Formats: sequence, C-alpha cells, structure tokens
Amino acid sequence: MTKRRIAIVLFNLGGPDRPESVRPFLVNLFTDPAILRVPGFVRPWLGRLIAWRRTKPALENYAIIGGRSPLLELTEAQARALDAALADDAGIEAKSFVAMRYWHPFSDAAARAVKAWAPDEVLLLPLYPQYSTTTTGSSIAAWEEACRDAGLTVPTTTLCCWHSHGGFAAATAALVRKAYDAARAELPPDLKLRVLFSAHGLPESIVTAGDPYQWQVEQTVAAVVEKLGIEGLDHAICYQSRVTPQKWIGPSTEEEIERAAHDKVALLVSPIAFVSEHSETLVELDVEYREVAHRLGVPGYFRVPAQNSDPGFIAALADLARAALGSGRSLCSFAGARQCPKRHGDCPHAQATAERRVNVKEAA
Repeated sequence: MTKRRIAIVLFNLGGPDRPESVRPFLVNLFTDPAILRVPGFVRPWLGRLIAWRRTKPALENYAIIGGRSPLLELTEAQARALDAALADDAGIEAKSFVAMRYWHPFSDAAARAVKAWAPDEVLLLPLYPQYSTTTTGSSIAAWEEACRDAGLTVPTTTLCCWHSHGGFAAATAALVRKAYDAARAELPPDLKLRVLFSAHGLPESIVTAGDPYQWQVEQTVAAVVEKLGIEGLDHAICYQSRVTPQKWIGPSTEEEIERAAHDKVALLVSPIAFVSEHSETLVELDVEYREVAHRLGVPGYFRVPAQNSDPGFIAALADLARAALGSGRSLCSFAGARQCPKRHGDCPHAQATAERRVNVKEAA
C-alpha cells in the first residue's frame, strides 16, 4: 500500500544563534506588523529603534546561556521525536520541518525543503499551544507568503490551537506534579507552596481588539490544574516579558512574586505558554525573577521545566497530528468546533466565518 507523504511544519519564534545575530533577530521581531501595531510608514524606523535599545540587555541575557538561543536545537529534537512517534502509523509517512519566524530557518527555507520532499499533504503544527495573532497568526501569514514564492501548492491542514487538549494537559500536569513533589520535599511541612503559571504577555490593546490568547491561557491552566488533582491547590496566572510602555495584560509575574512575598508562601513557577527552554525561561524565570524573589524574601523559589522532548508531550503532539489529518482540514484541535467566546473576533474560526459571509453576500 502506498503511504501518504505528510510534511509536518513546526512553527516557533526562533532565536539568535550567535551574539552577532541578536540585533537582526530583534529587528525582525519588532518590524513585524503583528507585533508592532503602528502605521506602516512608522514601523520600520520605530522597530529598528526599539531593537537598538534592546540589543544591549538582550546580549547580556544571551551571554548567561552561552551567547545564543537553544531553541532551534530543541525544536529540531522535537521534530525528530515526533517523526519517531509517527513512524509506525499505517498509511502515512511523516516528516517534520522547522519554520522559525524571526531567525533561521525562516519559512521560505522550510517551504523550499517541503517542496523538494514532495508531500501529498502539509500539516501546520504551531508549537504555541494558545493561538495569538502575534505568534501563530504571524507564522501562518509568513508561511503562506513563502509558499507563494516557492510555488508550493499542496493540500494543507492548519492546526491553530491546542490550548487544553487532553494529552497536552496531562503531559504538562505530570511535569508540574513532579516539580511540585520535589519542591514540597524541600520545604517545611507548614510552609505553603503556590504554583505560578507564567505566560508571555501581550499589550492589552491586542487582547481587547479580539485576540483570544489570554482566554486560551486560562483554559490551559484550568485543564492542567484539573489533571493535577491536588485538592485546594494554591495557584495563579501571570504574564512576563513586557517590552513596550503600553499597558499589558496582567497581573505581571513581578506582581505575583511580590504577592507571594507578602503572603509568605513559596513559589513553583510553570512556563505555561512555552514548550521549549529559551531565554524567557532560562534567564527571565531562572535568573531574573529568582533574584527578585530572593530579594523580596519569598521563602522558596522553584521552576517546572519546559516540555522540550518529554515523551508524554511528544505523544500528545502525535495525537494532535493524527486527529488533524483525519479531520478534513480543521482549524483547531477540538473536533473543528470553535472554542473561543464570540468577543474574540481574531480567533481563526471567527475570521473564517466572516470570510464565508462575505463570499455568500458577494455571490448573491
């Protein structure tokens, strides 16, 4: 029997591979229309100004972890693990490709590699569990442009989100539980331990405009907490990595650390929107926020590792891929049904519905 050749494209943000790459990486990031939402004629110079201002602190951060981001190697390892998990599936031959948004390998290189492999179908699988116009949305737009330039015309399934998929929630909960038990063993029995689910933040204006990211982060945390099954678990959601002077969604991770110090509780921090270690986990969580916690007198600070190639997480990705491929080009991992409330008009389901209505109106 001839197997269907399935190219799985894993999206992630990317990271600089050497100190000299930090500045151009930041320029790519801050000149993206999905990130810096200002008039087009302003964006190039303003984005470069922001990148220039952030280059020095970024270089200092990357110096802590060897002068480069580990994200590409970790994503490539996830790709190999996913291929291995799907290797015995009857009827398909799957091969994963990596497409980074702001540093190599970009979508254009990935699209050319996919075309050369000549698949029968493409599955776009973002390594962002929660959908945002700033991450998955931007990556999909870059991929579509790359496909046009490469002449890649293959039936494509797009998986926009998997924020509370059962396998993902269970795998994440297992990592949290292991770290929780280890932290609990180090702490006095009468000292409370709070789990702090920390996600990358967004400007509040993006969320109020319809981006479903914050709502989906909340769904992820609810699903993980349910899988944990710890009665009376003390936990909170917070947001890190603010980079602009705008008002961002909150509470911030710093505010929650301050609250823990006031409450005299220890903290276990779980990076709930990241599935690979990178500067936001290895520097921001492990170094900067740990120092803040120590300075404020938080009586214990622990961190849950990111999923990386954890077998349970890879099994969840494989399940997501299988379900998406059998769904008839669904948009999300929930049987193709829209999950986001109607107020989140930037959900891809809402956008697809709006496009259908326009098409029907034009046809009439």
